[in-house]
Amino acid sequence: MAENELGYTPQEQLNTVNEAIHAILVTGQSYKIGSRSLTRADLALLRTMKKELESELATENETSLFGDTYVGVFDGR
Repeated sequence: MAENELGYTPQEQLNTVNEAIHAILVTGQSYKIGSRSLTRADLALLRTMKKELESELATENETSLFGDTYVGVFDGR
């Protein structure tokens, strides 16, 4: 598996993204305690990243040129 510029593999990145999504779903997007507040990463962006990483991992595991290609047959009905 190829690593990114920070040294993380796509699988490690996907694990981190999944943990971040889980944290948002369990504890919320943001919260405030007194004068301090925390806002987590954008859920939509995390979901986009997840799809891209899953696609990258699937591509790495494919051995054929058109591994994720499907054929549709329309018989003119």
